[in-house]
Amino acid sequence: MQSVPDDWTDTERELWEAFRQGNVFDRRFGDADTDDPFGDAVWGPERTVRAEVLAHLLLAGPEAVPGRVASLRMNGLLVTGPLNLAGGRIAHYVELYSCRFDHKLLVSEAEASTLRLVDCLIPRLEASRLTTTGDLHLARSRVPEGIRLTDAKIGTDLLLNLAKVGGDRYGRAISADGITIHQDFEAERIEVDGELSIRTARIGGRLSLRGAQLRAAPQNRTCLNAVRVTVGHTVYLTSSADGGWFGSRSYYGSGYGETAPPDGPITPFRAYGRVRLSDSRFEGACLISGEFHLEEGDELSLRRIHTPELRFTCRKRPTGTVSLSRARVGDLVDTPTAWPRGRHLGLTGFVYEVLRPAEMFTVQERIAWLEGSSVEFQPESYEQLAAALRRDGADDDAREVLYAKQRRRRSTLSLPARVWGLVQDVTVGYGFRPGRAGLWLLLAWALGSLWFNAHPLEPLKADERPHWNPVLYTLNELLPIVDLNQGAWNPGGIDQWLSAGLVVVGWLLASTFVTGATRMLQRG
Repeated sequence: MQSVPDDWTDTERELWEAFRQGNVFDRRFGDADTDDPFGDAVWGPERTVRAEVLAHLLLAGPEAVPGRVASLRMNGLLVTGPLNLAGGRIAHYVELYSCRFDHKLLVSEAEASTLRLVDCLIPRLEASRLTTTGDLHLARSRVPEGIRLTDAKIGTDLLLNLAKVGGDRYGRAISADGITIHQDFEAERIEVDGELSIRTARIGGRLSLRGAQLRAAPQNRTCLNAVRVTVGHTVYLTSSADGGWFGSRSYYGSGYGETAPPDGPITPFRAYGRVRLSDSRFEGACLISGEFHLEEGDELSLRRIHTPELRFTCRKRPTGTVSLSRARVGDLVDTPTAWPRGRHLGLTGFVYEVLRPAEMFTVQERIAWLEGSSVEFQPESYEQLAAALRRDGADDDAREVLYAKQRRRRSTLSLPARVWGLVQDVTVGYGFRPGRAGLWLLLAWALGSLWFNAHPLEPLKADERPHWNPVLYTLNELLPIVDLNQGAWNPGGIDQWLSAGLVVVGWLLASTFVTGATRMLQRG
């Protein structure tokens, strides 16, 4: 049977026995200030163990007491020296609560079951290519010099709720590019000073950043880098209900407390710097309702994302650019006040199937949303919006969008084409205002009748004197397919030109009016 090394302290010997028993080794005093791992209280030898002792227990520890399961479970201890478990196989359950480390923790390329370091102070965590069969918990912990989880493989959940993470000298706080998480990645109400990078990550469940506070470093303007990420369920860049956290008794900081009232206080998701979700795929939904404090040149990039539902309902307009270029979504759930103004919206090639506004979103507001795009006139954006409105049965709104498309297109044409376009707009509304054509017909009928009443025409045959009716004659000229038996008159001079003009105007206006009326009857 393996015995305790001779050079171990009394505290470390007690930890040895607690490890064999699988018991919690708790050295907290019960005083909040003294037990605070982030406070200034000095922890003496009775609360101190060396990092090499933990490495010995985890990598070459003693056998468990018969009938017990050996595990490292510590509360309220100071770990001195660098704890280097890199490349090792950690077969035992590890749970550290309210502990302090005075050096960084190295577990790169290690294999473990479950690692829980809750409410701990860790200068830096190096865990690239770490593989766990269970969870990795860092809830409520503070890691002032950053976390490295590049290409790690987490068997179940990664929890960083309520953690506080600082950045390295390059402005990177959490480097987890290429990480694979089989279930959920929770970082709710986390505070990050630096870049949170999870590029090309694979997350089987949800990615939750509810109530997160992300601040970019001065040397690196990106605060969230989630490019080419695949999420098996839903991503949350949303608010967190305060009551649901502060009423929680969860040991691991998961935040499941009492149900918060719907109108209670909340902590919004806040991003101070660039946010990149480009080329990512969210199999459930992408929910965005946070605050985005973007400086000049910063962008919330949703370029080329794929998701069945995009919910964009920010209470405050983003101060920078939001780009949805080439994105493809199913349902678009949004509000008029959520989108940025002043040409800070990119919609090039943005494809959505159904519009489901969370608040009243009129067609004029929707057209203004389109025309607030940061690019010049793009006809496909109007066609996309009109198609979505038609699928929802809003044919009148769809025609309003297409009418706005023609008016916007006119501004891109040459001067002669703009003049002709203006004539079409004023007279028939590019074919989308048939009632306007009817009014012009009535006006032409009235003016023609007045003219010909004052200037009667001579009969075609001198020996015949048919009854002269200027009202019927004008109507006969205006209606191209109707014969009102007014062909016995012989206009000449200016009257001939006026008659020909009435025929041309009648063809143009009557055909437009009839087309619009037919469309209305078909809808009925």
